Amino acid sequence: MKWTENWRMILWLAIPSIISFASQTLSGTLNLMIVGRLEGGVAGQAIAIVGVSNVIIYNVWAIFSGIGHTVNYLVAQNIGAGETKKAIERTYIALYVTALVALFVLAAGWLFADELLRIVGGKSAEELADGASYLRLRFYAMSCGIFSFLFHGFMRGTGDTRTPMVLSLLMNTVMMTLTYGLAYGRFGLPELGLYGAGLAFFIGELIGLVGCLFVFFVRLHPRYATRSRAKFRWNEARLILRESGKLGVQEFSISFSMLVFTFFVAYLGATALAANEVALSVMSLGFMPAFGFGSTATILVGQYIGKGKPLVARRMGTDVAVLGTIFLTLVGVLEFAFPVTIAHWYSNEPEVYELAARLIMMSAFLQLFDGLLNYYAGGLRGIGDTTFLLRVSFALGVFLFIPSTYLAIFVFHWGSVGAWLSLYFYLVVFGLLVMRRFYRTDWLSVRMKSAE
Repeated sequence: MKWTENWRMILWLAIPSIISFASQTLSGTLNLMIVGRLEGGVAGQAIAIVGVSNVIIYNVWAIFSGIGHTVNYLVAQNIGAGETKKAIERTYIALYVTALVALFVLAAGWLFADELLRIVGGKSAEELADGASYLRLRFYAMSCGIFSFLFHGFMRGTGDTRTPMVLSLLMNTVMMTLTYGLAYGRFGLPELGLYGAGLAFFIGELIGLVGCLFVFFVRLHPRYATRSRAKFRWNEARLILRESGKLGVQEFSISFSMLVFTFFVAYLGATALAANEVALSVMSLGFMPAFGFGSTATILVGQYIGKGKPLVARRMGTDVAVLGTIFLTLVGVLEFAFPVTIAHWYSNEPEVYELAARLIMMSAFLQLFDGLLNYYAGGLRGIGDTTFLLRVSFALGVFLFIPSTYLAIFVFHWGSVGAWLSLYFYLVVFGLLVMRRFYRTDWLSVRMKSAE
């Protein structure tokens, strides 16, 4: 049957992507757990610094992630159309743009790490001194990570999701090993504490980038001529900058909205904030499959658009959504059935895990709508409908999610449950609007994205 062939293809692409994204989440979690057990009375301070740094890095990363997303869908379209030379040309132009971005990130880390910590949450002079060195290393690591994300976008665009998975597993294994070794002085390494944890991030990302360079310029050269001289075209550069900007702002509007959501919840006290973080961590179990299936939708839709088969592209997007929904439904059932048990894994404090359990039950099937958002947004990226994604994410974040969360907490005094009702409403509306856009699109008129 046709649908079984489609599902087999989808799983072949999606599972490596899920593993890749999950490994990144796991490495970040373990990094926080490791620094949280530092001795000498610095554990709490280290956790605070890592938490604040994560907020800063995540939002800066969101802005520049658009370059990788753009390469992903443009390469998918070009590969589908048999235009390998153009795919390489566009990737090179994106590399030039990324080089400028990386220099900006390096300069920002070097010059403004102290100030950023002070603005976002640094309190004492000691925290700022220790935190600035850690945050600088995280910025240096991100300058490598932006390049790696671009190369991963290229590989996924060609239909190869396994190589990015292998590279991600290698990078994150090195990162986690070095975090433990450098933080505690294990494996014959010096004991560097929090600075060592930051250094581990940088070394891991650097190794990941070296692996990407080897794959792109050596392993893939016989097939795609990746070392060929690519002509710089201003019209293509403008296309990449425009699309990267739209997708970057889209990602940032989501990340910033979640940041404001967390700040609002923080006003409810330490217990509410802890329970909120537990519930969001559990929700990440669903985020990773959603991201993986969304990336798969971009690849398949983009490639079939390139092949001139828009209706097949639409069908592939639908099949991704159906399969992803089945997957997230199973995850949701487990979370809904065992919320207290799951919450207990994170905390032994009754006030925390009881509230967290209520939020986990609320979020169990909320993930289905987050999934719809990711699947169909991935499909829309595949056809290059980036303007809609920018507009809807910005409008819903600024005019719906942030105001409704404020009202729920500060006006109606509904507490954490009210805040999560706001999150529920936001993701339901977001997911349904993106799905509606996907099916209301005139697919027979869809064409490959071209430079003006």
